[in-house]
Amino acid sequence: MEALITYLLQFGYLTEQQIALIKSKAHWKKLPKGASFSEAGKVSEEIGYLTEGVCRICYYNKAGEGFTRYFVYEDRFAADFSSFRDALPASEYIEAVTDCTLLVFSKEDFSYLDKAVPGWKDIFARITASVLESKMKAAGNMLVQDAQSRYLHFIEYYPGLANRVPQTMLASYLGITPSSLSRIRKSLL
Repeated sequence: MEALITYLLQFGYLTEQQIALIKSKAHWKKLPKGASFSEAGKVSEEIGYLTEGVCRICYYNKAGEGFTRYFVYEDRFAADFSSFRDALPASEYIEAVTDCTLLVFSKEDFSYLDKAVPGWKDIFARITASVLESKMKAAGNMLVQDAQSRYLHFIEYYPGLANRVPQTMLASYLGITPSSLSRIRKSLL
């Protein structure tokens, strides 16, 4: 629970009373490997802060092939913010790559905190802006780098994560085939 509070405090000020209120509204949720936290086509009813494990944000084509857009790991929020906030169907899935533990806020509790904690909206606006900036930088790198450079960038900026996710998911994220990823890894040994 302290990791969540530390994370929130990076984006705004909270009093001890507000922190206690936030803690009272968060509840623990276990998500087994392969389970979905959010599903495309359904409205997201929860927002979760990942305390343990790795999730991926992905979509599936008509043939059922999964494509990884990005990974979420410890000390970050796993949520389709627009689906959660605006009650719109999610456009992507949030799936557990490993067994995960999250601190979760229901829509009702999140709305309550929005009213009870001054600055709650601002904190989440800053979090959203930070996440969006990171995603834009990553997408920019993906467009201009070759496959090996994308892989090297990934392992530099996400140390250890490449060893925690299946090769097929990592290859999908990098926009290459699993066999190409295997060749890149072998060439770097």
